[in-house]
Amino acid sequence: MQGKYVQVSGVVFGVVAVIQVLRLFNQWPVQVGPFAVPVWFSWIALLVASGLCIWAFRSARR
Repeated sequence: MQGKYVQVSGVVFGVVAVIQVLRLFNQWPVQVGPFAVPVWFSWIALLVASGLCIWAFRSARR
């Protein structure tokens, strides 16, 4: 059961990473309440999400 959880987590983080890439290339604006999230923040989110995705899939193979 834990293996499936890790695989689903990897897919979710992979989707988040792809969305961050799309935001970077398309310059999509993001507004959280009164705060406008700068596009450069997507680079950080991309690194974190892709790192967690890779970690999840590597953990699932064990």
